Amino acid sequence: MNAAPDPRLARFDGLIGHGVAAIDTPALVIDLDAMERNLHRMADFCTARGLRLRPHAKMHKCAELAKLQMAHGAVGVCVQKIDEALALAAQGVEDIYVSNEAVDPAKLARLAQAVRANANGGTRFAIAVDSALGVQRLGEALAHAGVNHPQAIDVFVEIDVGHGRCGVTPGEPALALARAVAAQRTLRFIGLQAYHGSAQHQRPVAERRDTIARAAQAVAHTRALIEAAGIAVPLVTGAGTGTFVHEAASGLWGELQAGSYLFMDADYAANTPDEGAPAFEHALFVKAQVMSRGDAHAVIDAGHKSHAIDSGLPRVWWPHGLSYANGGDEHGVLRGDHLPALGDTVWLVPGHCDPTVNLHDAMVGVRGGLVSGRVERVLRVDARGAIG
Repeated sequence: MNAAPDPRLARFDGLIGHGVAAIDTPALVIDLDAMERNLHRMADFCTARGLRLRPHAKMHKCAELAKLQMAHGAVGVCVQKIDEALALAAQGVEDIYVSNEAVDPAKLARLAQAVRANANGGTRFAIAVDSALGVQRLGEALAHAGVNHPQAIDVFVEIDVGHGRCGVTPGEPALALARAVAAQRTLRFIGLQAYHGSAQHQRPVAERRDTIARAAQAVAHTRALIEAAGIAVPLVTGAGTGTFVHEAASGLWGELQAGSYLFMDADYAANTPDEGAPAFEHALFVKAQVMSRGDAHAVIDAGHKSHAIDSGLPRVWWPHGLSYANGGDEHGVLRGDHLPALGDTVWLVPGHCDPTVNLHDAMVGVRGGLVSGRVERVLRVDARGAIG
């Protein structure tokens, strides 16, 4: 029996095969050619260095793209929320790591039920912990769900490598937590989660390199301590689009979690490029239209409900020479010497792709460029609003 059509996607009906002019605005558009070049460049980087790639699917929240990444060498994907994991698993993504903590029993119960449902095939789940309470409640949730087979779920101990967000203190506290995980029959200690979020947006190369060098010291010390206690540390996972070159060079991280490389938002593009890093292209755009025109400004129909502004306002990609100013929820104000005419198309590069994607029900994939390309596919944002 075919699934009922999603009413949220009705506005995209009949688009496939048509030119970009047919895409109603505002809309989130993927340049598929640029995206696939990014996909191959990151896969090639990891393959050449013998590294596992587990891209962050919280960036695109789309099962179709997660499967595409896995078809091109990724071992799986990671997400930040249990409900994101469940939404992607429901669409057939087979290896998902929740690279974040959960201590709420209701959230852990949902994960445990999914682990039980997939015990004989389907999606493999993993999760991070940074507290004894989190370990205890995870074990209890699995038991309550009837999961009793050994090592039912992989668990990473997250250490705080300098970001000052989640993570147990490196060293002895991390060892104690690894012991707590190893003591749980249904949990399998698989290694360390070591991600430095704020380093991703440090602009100078030297600053990012030095920050990750300090993080590497914490990783090396913690891993050695845990191994000396007789507990194997099979894997260190982490890194992001801003720093993955440095984690890769350290020899400590065996798995990279970069995600934004696939789309490349304006914020990441503002970093000074690392020597030897792949050159990623902008592949995610907001298509907008001029809806009002004044003598010294133009107004487009893409305001803050179309793109996130936590990492700054979007960059005007086309026409060149224009700046975007805050116009509120539904409007963007353009200024410049050569303003577009009423009804003209304007292309924006979002400041931050992750929360921008979460504002949209679907992304329109275009082949052949933003000017003369044609719509090839409509990709549903499966985990939109999955914040639990």
